[in-house]
Amino acid sequence: MTLIRLGQVDYLNCLPIYYAFEQGLVDVPAVLVKGSPTRLNGLFLRGELEMTPISSIEYARHPDRCLIVPGLSISSDGPVGSIFLMSKVPLTELDGKKVCLPDTSASAVALLRVLFHHYYHVDVQFESTVSDLELMLDCADAALLIGDEALAAYRRVRETRVPLVVIDLGEAWKKFTGERMVFAVWVVRRDYALAHPRETAVLVAALHQAREIGLREREAVLDLGARRTGLPREFVADYLKLVRHDFDADHRRGLLTFYDYTYKTGLTDERVRLAIWGEHLA
Repeated sequence: MTLIRLGQVDYLNCLPIYYAFEQGLVDVPAVLVKGSPTRLNGLFLRGELEMTPISSIEYARHPDRCLIVPGLSISSDGPVGSIFLMSKVPLTELDGKKVCLPDTSASAVALLRVLFHHYYHVDVQFESTVSDLELMLDCADAALLIGDEALAAYRRVRETRVPLVVIDLGEAWKKFTGERMVFAVWVVRRDYALAHPRETAVLVAALHQAREIGLREREAVLDLGARRTGLPREFVADYLKLVRHDFDADHRRGLLTFYDYTYKTGLTDERVRLAIWGEHLA
């Protein structure tokens, strides 16, 4: 069987899914390709990955090119713990000011734009920079951080009591809409899935098995996560309690709500329907 190229977001939030693969607990017919969300998005859209977690906004922009893998996502039901807007001033005072965005995420950036436009009602200037809180706040009034960089910065800000306004975007979305926020979904290239249904089914099953092992081996996952990030184990445990990896009817409703707002904000060209692998696609 030809090995599938499978993307892996190189952040702590993906470790519960990929732990079993890395430890050899699940026989997966795939080559793991690690990277940031934006890197994996690009590789997938260039045809260099067959399956990957993809930023949910990128699925909305390319629904004809991929199918969503059922039952898997990176999501939250309220606070997500690793996507923060850190501001020198209250958000209502950001009108006309500069906000720095990381170059590593697409969904978090889209969500922030939606929240600014429809929830906070402020008009800001955006600038993309490297993901470094101190550098970002040297040239802007607020900064968006995601992933492991956000975890480390949040812990540092909390412990040193730096006077910043810190907004968890998952929590803000929940307050705004009452819905879950789906930051990423696993997808398979539509052309590959239709041409290779058996190989696709094997890898989807392997991902589901890996997720179950990650849940069952939670203590080992926490140990590994703490070693890799250098963060305290308790901090890692609290964070991973917030991150969800399922994708049920409530997640689908939350994702479609997000897509409604991205359309209203001009971030997507049309309202999107979800095409799930293994389901009727008409």
